[in-house]
Amino acid sequence: MPHSSSSTPPITPSVLPMVYPMDDFYAQMGMPLPRVESIPGEAVPEPERSLLVHGNDMTSTLTAFHQAKLHLEVLRSEIRGDYYLREVVLRLDGSNRPVEFGAIKIYLNLLPGPVRRLILDEKLPLGQILKECSVAFLSRPKAFLKVVSDEWISRALQLEPARILYGRRNTLTDPQQRPLAEIVEILPPTTP
Repeated sequence: MPHSSSSTPPITPSVLPMVYPMDDFYAQMGMPLPRVESIPGEAVPEPERSLLVHGNDMTSTLTAFHQAKLHLEVLRSEIRGDYYLREVVLRLDGSNRPVEFGAIKIYLNLLPGPVRRLILDEKLPLGQILKECSVAFLSRPKAFLKVVSDEWISRALQLEPARILYGRRNTLTDPQQRPLAEIVEILPPTTP
C-alpha cells in the first residue's frame, strides 16, 4: 500500500471538502492524504496557472495545450446509487504520457442514458463526453491547490515523490446550477 514520503506529517484521512472526492478514495485505502493547501489562483505559477485558473473544463484545456487527445487510465472506480466515483490518470493519446491525476464524483441521474454508458465505458474524459454529446455544462473552480505528491500520486504521474504540484477543486454544473460532477484535478509539471 502506498505511503506518504513527505517529511511533513500528512493530513489524516477525513472529510476535507477542498479535496473531495480524493479524500474519499484515500480514506477507503486507509492512506493519509498528501500535504495539500488551498492557495489563491494568482499564487499558482505559470504555466500551471494558465492550465488551472479559468472557468473552462480541463479536458479541453489540456487537449489544446498538449495538442493531443486524451484517454483515461482508471485507478479505482465505484458506483454508489446514482453516483459514480473514479480515480484516474488522463494520458495523451499516442505517447501515453500522464497529464493529470484526478478524482471525480459524477451524478449519473442527471445525465442521459447514452452519456452514462460512455462514462461507464471508462475510456474517455468526462469533458470530452459532455461536449461530444452536446450536454451543456459550466465549470466552476472552488479552490486552487498546492500539493506535495505522495507515493500514490507520484507513481500515477510517473514522478519522483515529494514534488510540488498544483491543482484545483472544480464543480461541473448544468445550466440549472445542479452539480454534474465534483472533481479534484492535479497536474504534473509540464516539463520533466
